[in-house]
Amino acid sequence: MSTGLVRSIAGLSSRWRSRFWRSRPEHLERGARGEKLAEKFLRRTGYKILYRNFRGRSGGEIDLVCRDEDTLVFVEVKTRTREDFGRPLDAVGREKQKRIARGGLAWLRLLDNPDILFRFDVVEVVMADQIEPRFELIRDAFPLPEPYIY
Repeated sequence: MSTGLVRSIAGLSSRWRSRFWRSRPEHLERGARGEKLAEKFLRRTGYKILYRNFRGRSGGEIDLVCRDEDTLVFVEVKTRTREDFGRPLDAVGREKQKRIARGGLAWLRLLDNPDILFRFDVVEVVMADQIEPRFELIRDAFPLPEPYIY
């Protein structure tokens, strides 16, 4: 068998294995599950989900872009298994708020900067083993941080 053929088969085998046997770290799996549960919770609360996991060109990111009546809402979802070290909201510090704001402003630019109301909400999801997940919606969790303006 030629060396080129062996390398080709090995490359295909590696790509096949990585495609089907790739596992994400546990905290990322938990976060993805929390986002799906938060999406269902928000729908029950009356929100309309417009987009999931938006990434702006400027490095901003939004977990869920929603509409709550006439307000555009950029939602950050924080999932934890327990609250021993504080509430999930505590993890949304100044830098994270700036990243969310960049994502929100990028979304508004895509809409050609409309004259609409918008806000930033946080959904806390606490998923302890063998217990129903608990949700807390913090409306208007933080203002548009400096130096951003709209």
